[in-house]
Amino acid sequence: MSDMHNGKPGVLSGHCFCGGVHFRTSGLVRTSGHCHCESCRRATSSPVTTFFTVPREGTELAGESLRYYASSPGVRRGFCGNCGSPMSFETERRPDDIDLYVASLDEGLSVPIREHWHWDERVDWLHVVDDLPKSEGGV
Repeated sequence: MSDMHNGKPGVLSGHCFCGGVHFRTSGLVRTSGHCHCESCRRATSSPVTTFFTVPREGTELAGESLRYYASSPGVRRGFCGNCGSPMSFETERRPDDIDLYVASLDEGLSVPIREHWHWDERVDWLHVVDDLPKSEGGV
């Protein structure tokens, strides 16, 4: 398990709903957060999406049903072509990183969440009460 607080990398793994796509990463978790942007809300049909960011190097995302969707210029989202589970977010702005969904982890609560992204795009009916930093942009 990665320990973000003392900088010790560990192994994190996860998979989609049907098990057709899986990931494994041994890199240090660089950051983690709740994304409130409209694109993520539409991609997941949920009011907020929670990611953790790791280096592409040392991360394997694979499976026969792995598909990608170019959701906007320079962005692609990985998902399972069988069950539809979203699996990854990748952007050309951060070519050395990959964002994976915390909810797809085998140990789902093992990554502490550090911040909120795109706070200005949040839905008005979800009331979040925490003291995490809230930024108007993303990572």
